Amino acid sequence: MCGIIGIVSNKPVSINIISSLKRLEYRGYDSAGLATLSKNEINEKKCSGRVEELEKILFKSPSDGNIGIGHVRWATHGIPNVTNAHPHSSEIVSVVHNGIIENSDEIKKDLEKKGKKFKSQTDTEVITLLITEALANHNPLDSVFKTLKKLKGSFAVGILFKNHKDIIIGARRGSPLAVGYSNKENYLGSDSYALKSMTNKISYLDDGDVCILTKDNVEFYDSNKKKINKKVHLLSDDKGISDKGDYKNFMSKEIFEQHVTAKNCIKEYVDNLKEDINIFNFPIKPSNINKITLIGCGTAYHSCLTAKYWFEELTKVDVETDIASEFRYRNLKFNENNLYIFVSQSGETADTAAALDICKKNKVKTCSIVNVVESTIARNSDWVLPIHAGPEIGVASTKAFLGQMIVLFILALKISKSRSEIANDLYIKKIKNLKDLPAKIKETLKVEHNVQLMAKEFLNAKGSMFLGRGSSYPIALEGALKLKELSYLHAEGYPAGEMKHGPLALIEEGLPVIVIAPKDKYFEKTLSNMQEVIARGGKILFITNNLKELINENIRFGLRVPVLDDSLSPILLTIPLQLLAYHVALLKNCDIDKPRNLAKSVTVE
Repeated sequence: MCGIIGIVSNKPVSINIISSLKRLEYRGYDSAGLATLSKNEINEKKCSGRVEELEKILFKSPSDGNIGIGHVRWATHGIPNVTNAHPHSSEIVSVVHNGIIENSDEIKKDLEKKGKKFKSQTDTEVITLLITEALANHNPLDSVFKTLKKLKGSFAVGILFKNHKDIIIGARRGSPLAVGYSNKENYLGSDSYALKSMTNKISYLDDGDVCILTKDNVEFYDSNKKKINKKVHLLSDDKGISDKGDYKNFMSKEIFEQHVTAKNCIKEYVDNLKEDINIFNFPIKPSNINKITLIGCGTAYHSCLTAKYWFEELTKVDVETDIASEFRYRNLKFNENNLYIFVSQSGETADTAAALDICKKNKVKTCSIVNVVESTIARNSDWVLPIHAGPEIGVASTKAFLGQMIVLFILALKISKSRSEIANDLYIKKIKNLKDLPAKIKETLKVEHNVQLMAKEFLNAKGSMFLGRGSSYPIALEGALKLKELSYLHAEGYPAGEMKHGPLALIEEGLPVIVIAPKDKYFEKTLSNMQEVIARGGKILFITNNLKELINENIRFGLRVPVLDDSLSPILLTIPLQLLAYHVALLKNCDIDKPRNLAKSVTVE
């Protein structure tokens, strides 16, 4: 989950490397570094902490050179410090790396037997020493291929050579890597977002690919060292995306623009004139779909869990959900009439991409629901449904989660219609409710003041619990996850009906318990479960869309969201939970946009 940048130019590159690293900090921010070639020497600068610390170092001691590589780290092997920060350099080679070398311990022992010395605790340093060793008898390209054959795992690398001052070599296996083009300047990056400030012309490396960059040219090779050509993609402009505007941080901006992103997403898929949904070119004829499997990780998995209720409600298709990291290791029974749907904000999530690859190898039909249409998962899927949320900078997903749910609901509705499993008047009514959603989201955001009062209840709590039934259960899971991600407080999400099967043991006097209870068929049952908590001293924070007054003095706080179609209530109920996590974290002075130990794009297993 680290970030890589490389630039070969006819002018100094360190300023642009720093600028790109700032854009890549969502991939890792526990240390940073760069290496340039200057006066026939590798000039390496590294720091623990954020890119701004590296920038201060460069201000005091500039790095010259028209060629360089940079890195932001999310630690896997070795604690975050200057020694373990990338690049890792020998006298003649410097390497930046994203991913994990699974056999690094074995390689390290072999190299140590040969008298090689290691400076860091990282797995990356074995790459540096292997290439250095190979360069005694091979040119840079052959040295890289020779090294790659010895490595097991998932990785992307950028490599600088002291004695070849005009080239950077990049290689990809599993982790994403892109190349950007400009006049007298070419780039290597972990993703297109890092390169967009410099170019809109991008190519993507596939698994096993290697590239050589000079300032005037880029060459690509496949895993067999055969020279290949790559398609050049033109990227859309995202000017202003990195501007927080009047907001304190990106997360608050992303929460409060959700009504706009929802409107943009719905506009892309709903035909106002025909009162229909513009989804076509299914990889399987909807009437032939035997089963749908929804696959994701973390927040994306919660959107899958929510969608399972929608598909079951609206269609007669068998539906299951799977966590991508589990899916890829199970003895799966594939069927050509099954549709496998992969959900990922970044489109680069390593476990999800690997699960997709298994489906490809088994020749079944795949669909991806992503926020980045140029991503690996999107490019490798048979069918892509973008969520149109725009770049999401905050590590803890908010607007992308809503976008995922909206697209999944729209897809369930369209499949139901295509299979003639929903009455036309109900179909039109649900489309109308969908078009009302952005206004309802905007209205829901007005609960912020009351949420701020609720947030104070968590400051001295040793934990909390989120409860829901039906489609509110995945929202409880997501609410608990958001609180953990942002505030570092322990939180658990449960189906409300499961409380008596164990979790009630956790309830004690004053424990905050968030009860999510829209006025649906589960409402009375949820209230009964809430009473079980009240009887044991739990402090109830109640979130509902019920218009009636709740006469219960044991409810510490009550919040109401607007009434909408029952199917869409999970989307509105999510917003107070996002705001709650945000305000608890704010009160605790946590880093909202960059929570500790987390990264936005999870590109390691």
